[in-house]
Amino acid sequence: MSHVLHRDLRNPLPAAVKGEGAYVIDSTGKRYLDASGGPAVSCLGHSHPKVIEAVRRQAGEIAFAYSAFFTHPAMEALADKLVAQAPAGLGHAFFVSGGSEAIEAAMKLARQYFLEIGEPKRRHFIARRRSYHGNTLGALSLGHDVNRRLTYEPLLLPVTHISPCYEYRERRADESAEQYGIRIADELEAAILRQGPDTVAAFFAEPIAGSSLGCAEPVPGYLARLRQICDRYGVLLVFDEVMCGMGRTGHLYACAEDGVTPDILTMAKGLGAGYQPIGAFLAHDRIVAALEKGSGQLKHGHTYAGHTMACAAALAVQQAIEEENLLARVRDLSGKLRARLADSFGQHPHIGDIRGRGLFIGLELVADRETKQAFDPAEKKWLKYRQASMAEGLITYPAGGCIDGKSGDHILLAPPFNLADGQLDEIVDKMERALKQAVG
Repeated sequence: MSHVLHRDLRNPLPAAVKGEGAYVIDSTGKRYLDASGGPAVSCLGHSHPKVIEAVRRQAGEIAFAYSAFFTHPAMEALADKLVAQAPAGLGHAFFVSGGSEAIEAAMKLARQYFLEIGEPKRRHFIARRRSYHGNTLGALSLGHDVNRRLTYEPLLLPVTHISPCYEYRERRADESAEQYGIRIADELEAAILRQGPDTVAAFFAEPIAGSSLGCAEPVPGYLARLRQICDRYGVLLVFDEVMCGMGRTGHLYACAEDGVTPDILTMAKGLGAGYQPIGAFLAHDRIVAALEKGSGQLKHGHTYAGHTMACAAALAVQQAIEEENLLARVRDLSGKLRARLADSFGQHPHIGDIRGRGLFIGLELVADRETKQAFDPAEKKWLKYRQASMAEGLITYPAGGCIDGKSGDHILLAPPFNLADGQLDEIVDKMERALKQAVG
C-alpha cells in the first residue's frame, strides 16, 4: 500500500526509476517512449548530461539563496538570456516554481500596474473558453476547463470568457480563416464594452491552446487583432506560453511566429525541461517603469521564487537548446512527424483533425470523420487510448472534453526537441496500434 495521495486512488501507477534520452523506464524494466514530454515538459529528454552537471555544480556551490535577500548569478544570467531573445520591450523576468504560479503572478502584476498608474477600478479579467491556465484558484478562474473547475466553482473569481480560436469546429463555411479570426477576436471588444473599459485589467490567452483544446493554433491575423483591441482600451495582453512556448513551436516564444508582442508573457514547462521545477513571466518595460516610479516594489513573492538550482538548471536547458541548434531541429522534426501522421491518419475514419505547430501537435478523435461527430463522452475514448498507448510503451497526452467540456477527445504530442528521426516511426507505429485498440 502506498502512503502517497496519488491523483487516481483506484488505478496504481507504474514506478519510473530511470530516464534514458527520450525514454522513461519503469521498475519492471519496461521502456516508454515519451512522445509528450509528460505534459509538454521534457523537451530535452530525461538524461541530458550538461543539464545534470549544471544542477550538480550549483548544488555544490549554493543550493538556495532567498530572493528577498540575495540575487545570484544563475538567475541574472537566465533573465539576460530570456530577455535577449524575447520580443522587443519584454525586458524583465520574474521567476517562480511553475506555470500556475506564473499565471497568479501575472494576474497580481496586472492589478498592481493599474494601481500604480492611478486606475484602481481595473480589476476584471477576460480569458477564453476551453482554455487552461493552471490549477491554483486564480489560474483556475481564468481557465475554462470544465472538469477541473467543477469541484471548486464556488471558490473561483468572476472572469468573463469568450470564444477560443478553434477553426476546425467553429469557422463557418462562408468565411475565410482571416474573417473567422476577426469575428472571434472582436468578441473581446464586445466583452470589454459590456464590462466597462475602465474596469478591465487584462486579457489572458494561450497563443496555441494546449491541454484543453489539443494544440488549436491561431488563424492568420487573430493575435494581431487581439493586440489592437487591447491597445484601444488600455487593457493588458497576457500570453500564456506555459505549454506552447520555450521552443516547442520552433520559436523560443510561440507568439514570435505571429509577430505579436504581449505586455506580459508567462512560461514554465520547457523552461526547465523537468530537471527542476521553474516558471516565469516576462514583463514589458513600461509596466516595470510604472512600479519603479510608484511604490518601487513588486508586491508579490514566494519562498522559492528564483530558486538557485532551478535557475541553474533552466539556464543549462536554454544553453543546450541554443548550442545544439534545437529550434531548427524542432522545425525539421515537425515537418517529418507531420508527414508521417498525415500518411497514417490523414484519412483515418476516427481522426478528424491534425493541428498545431512545431513539436506541439494535436489529433482530434471523432466517431465520424465526414460529419465531425464526436464519440459519446461516456465511452471515454481518450482514456482507452491512453491505456492502450501506455501498454504499447508510448507516452502521449490524451484528454476529453475539448468541444464543450464533456464531449470531444484529442491526443497531444510534444516529444523532445532532440528526438532521433527513427523514433518518429516508433511514435506513429505505436499510435496506430493503440488507436486500433481504443477506437477501432
